[in-house]
Amino acid sequence: MSRKEAYGYAAARIRAMEHRLLDAAVFARLLDAEDTASFLKVLSETSYSAEVSSISAEHSFDAMLERVLHDTYEEIASFVPDKELVTLLRLPYDFSNAKVLLKSLFAVKSGGKKRWDLLTSVASYPVDKLIADTESEEYRLLPFGLSSLYPKCISILEQNGDMLEVERILDEQMFKEMLNLAASLDIPEVTRWVRLKIDGENLRTMVRLKRFGFDSVRVRPFLHAGGFVGTEVLAPLVSEPMDTWGKAIDFSDLSAIFDDSESSADFSEVVGAMENKLDDFYYAETAKSKYSQDSPCNIVMYLLGKEQEIKNIRMIYVSKSGSWDNDKVRGLLRYVGN
Repeated sequence: MSRKEAYGYAAARIRAMEHRLLDAAVFARLLDAEDTASFLKVLSETSYSAEVSSISAEHSFDAMLERVLHDTYEEIASFVPDKELVTLLRLPYDFSNAKVLLKSLFAVKSGGKKRWDLLTSVASYPVDKLIADTESEEYRLLPFGLSSLYPKCISILEQNGDMLEVERILDEQMFKEMLNLAASLDIPEVTRWVRLKIDGENLRTMVRLKRFGFDSVRVRPFLHAGGFVGTEVLAPLVSEPMDTWGKAIDFSDLSAIFDDSESSADFSEVVGAMENKLDDFYYAETAKSKYSQDSPCNIVMYLLGKEQEIKNIRMIYVSKSGSWDNDKVRGLLRYVGN
């Protein structure tokens, strides 16, 4: 079977799995549920029925959702032609686990507690092995360049406790690994998606650091190379009003996320709106694969959709435990029913 035929088969499998995704009508019912019990009843009538029945005092709602996502990644890895494509999509979870472990190691030395509960099984490197390698200081066994970065990060934490610098180093390595994996796959649309992810993360970083008064010199080290928009173009923008950023990067497809931004708007609202637009943009990019029966981005599209579905479910569930307004929650949901 040729590679094109193999991805044609994988895309067909993805199409068959799409019926499991919740549609807009189901999300409307979940939103209208009066409480968490009613919410779970509605969810139990969907493809999540078996998982909902497994919820107990020992197995929480969040654990159930994580298990669903983990199993989805594992299922797709079983038939995708290039396993590295699934690994690439799981890398953010691997580096999230790395951050959790480093924070926990530093916290324990300061009299705090380990937070292994924050580790996620969705990562490609097994959590138990990651913990064992780290606690035994067998850093050489760690994947994705973490073998050399762990001692460096630990040294930084011991010297000055600068977790922001540690996160910068780990994020830089994560995007390098993503670019390397994309290059080894030699799939142009996947490489494009990774580069757009880098641009988007750089913009997110700039918005957050702008809030804390960072200037272009302090921002530059936190911007990652490899995107379509050079860091030398982005860094100076942090000193400019956000409503001018779109014009400065009008050569990039991402410039559109600033079309409706207003410098006078509440900062948190601007940040929230940008986050939502980035999520929509990434999904729209991968959704173009629907028009191709053998595009590898069908895999990316489905997994992004599943991740967002789970985020939406979690958000609605949490809202039922509080006094959230349904209209507000509805506005936060991303690409429901696509």
